[in-house]
Formats: sequence, C-alpha cells, structure tokens
Amino acid sequence: MAQRTQPPFRADHVGSLLRPRTLLDARAAAADGSLDAAELRAVEDAAIRDVVALQESIGLQSATDGEFRRTSWHMDFIYQLQGVRRTDEQLAVHFRNAAGDLDFSSAALIVDAPVGLDHVIFGEAFEFLKSTVTTATPKLTIPSPSMVHYRGGPAAIDRGVYPEEDEFWSDLSAAYAQEVEQLAALGCTYLQLDDTSLAYLNDPAQRAELAEKGADAEHQHERYIRQINAALANRPADLHVTTHLCRGNYRSSWAAEGGYDFVAEALFGELDVDGFFLEYDDERSGGFEPLRFVPPGKQVVLGLVTTKRPQLESKDDLKRRIDEAAKFVPLEQLCLSGQCGFSSTVEGNDLTLDEEIAKLRLIVETAAEVWG
Repeated sequence: MAQRTQPPFRADHVGSLLRPRTLLDARAAAADGSLDAAELRAVEDAAIRDVVALQESIGLQSATDGEFRRTSWHMDFIYQLQGVRRTDEQLAVHFRNAAGDLDFSSAALIVDAPVGLDHVIFGEAFEFLKSTVTTATPKLTIPSPSMVHYRGGPAAIDRGVYPEEDEFWSDLSAAYAQEVEQLAALGCTYLQLDDTSLAYLNDPAQRAELAEKGADAEHQHERYIRQINAALANRPADLHVTTHLCRGNYRSSWAAEGGYDFVAEALFGELDVDGFFLEYDDERSGGFEPLRFVPPGKQVVLGLVTTKRPQLESKDDLKRRIDEAAKFVPLEQLCLSGQCGFSSTVEGNDLTLDEEIAKLRLIVETAAEVWG
C-alpha cells in the first residue's frame, strides 16, 4: 500500500513536543525580567530549528514547531480573539492519572465585546516554521471554535453583547473562517483543529455536569459540528484540515473517559475535515466500533502510542490493534500517531526526550511495516 503524499500521513503526530531545558530556563528568565522578548524569541527560534530537524530525521512527513512558543495548547490562541479576554476568576479542572488525582486551574474567560479577528493568530509562528522545514510539510495546530464555548459556556457570554447565542456563534465562525483564509494565504496546507470538547461529550459525567448548568448536553456536539463546518466552508482545496479529539492531557493526566459512541455518527458523518486524530491508547477510549460511521474519503489517525507514559509499546501489539480497527474502516483509511501531544502545556508529560523520540520512531517504523 502506497505512502500518503498529503495530510494526514501514515505516520503522524498530534503536535506538541517536550520543551528542552534551554527553552524552559529562558521562559523562566523572561518571566522574572532577566531576559527580554527578543532574547526569548532567539532561544525559541533555535529550539524550533532543532525540533524540526529532529522530526525530519526521524522520518516524519509533517513537522510542527512543538508549540514551543505557547504556554497552553488553546488559551494562547483564544485570548487573541477580539472580544474574548482573561478574567481574574480561576477555572478548576479535575484531572486523573494512574497514581491518583491532579487538579489544574487557570484563568477563566469572558466574551464581553463582539468576537472578531484583527491579525493572523500564530501567523508569524507559522511563517517561521515554514521557513525552517526542508522535507516535511509544516503543520499548524489551533484550538477549534468549540473550545471558546466549552471553556466558559453560555455564562461567559455577555448578554448585553449577544442577547442571542446564535449571534455569538455567527461571529465566532466568521472570525475562524477569516483565520483559516489568512493562514492559507501564508502557505499553510496542513491545519489541525484541536478539540477536547467533542471527546469530553462522550463522557456521561461531563454531559450531566453540563445539563445541571442548563445546557442542552444531548445536542451540544451537533452545534459544535455545524460551527466548525461554517468556519471551514470556504477553505481552499489545497488546505488539508484534521481534527484531534482527546479527553484531556495535562502532565500525563486526563479529565474525561468514554468511547466515541455518543458523538460518532454525527462527528464522522458530518464534520467536514479530511481526517480525525483519535485517542486510542487504553480502555478509556472505548472500542473501535464507532469507526463504522467513518465515510469513504476520510482518514482516521489511530492514536495507539501513548504520550502519557514512557513505556514503549510493541510493534506486534500496535499491528494487532490496527487490524482490529480495520474491521470497521478500511486499512487504506487508517494512519498511526501518538494519542495526544507530548506537552499540551509547557510543563509536559512525565517522560524524557529520549523516550519521546523512541515513541516517534516507533510510529514511523510501524507505519512503514503496515502500509509500506
């Protein structure tokens, strides 16, 4: 079976990578005022050149900047939208891992002015990445429109600005459509919309929590799918778009559980993307049966290699699971990746750089043996 020449690729990865110590030290120095913005930028540039070269040397056909310029995979983007701002309120998220519980808190958001876009968010970061790659396709990751809503919910939308929620959604999708158009104009041909909300909604506990707040938890995923489609409706033909769904990824911990059954029919049948990066590294993700709803022409990137633990999977186990998935969607529509990024936030997951590299090599080698 031939290697894919357009995204997503047979061997791919979600996007974020472990930050090197030099970058972490530079960020700390910038925070305490002993390093200025230009000096921090120079350290980031050097780290990104190194990590792009690493991805290409491993044999990956796509390369990201590791999200090295971000603190958070999503909030660094969301706070740059016009009309959205950080508040003093702290939003608490309960995470779990094999060792127990882990709580995370960050600033909440409020929509207190019309949502819009006044610059290409991450545009300069993409242009630098594009200038750095030599063999790989530069891939940019941004949070999906759903994350702006799921993060704060209806209560975060000022009713003086948006008396009707439909007006908020119209402006948000329009801002994203403008972002997509402008990224394409910069030469972006591989864009990924990261979305935890569509995975969280598979968890009955998450839906119950939303229902308690007055949300239509049974149909919220359908609204999200419509709004993402509106944002992508006019994208150019050479811009390949994927979405990544996971149940939380913070310091090797997760926030939600459950298979894709609840959202599968609408998600796979209606979301207008070229491929789905799906978390499938353990029993939290459920079985492969929901993949029966994936239509022809869509790729499924199986996130079988965990980024949460250092232990290296065996090729035989990965091949067996790929065979299991191929019972529900044809093998030619499948690809392989890690289940999530290695460092969705600046802290990173609990594994070393060498362990990260070993997992990326395993993905490339396994994909070559399965698909040729």
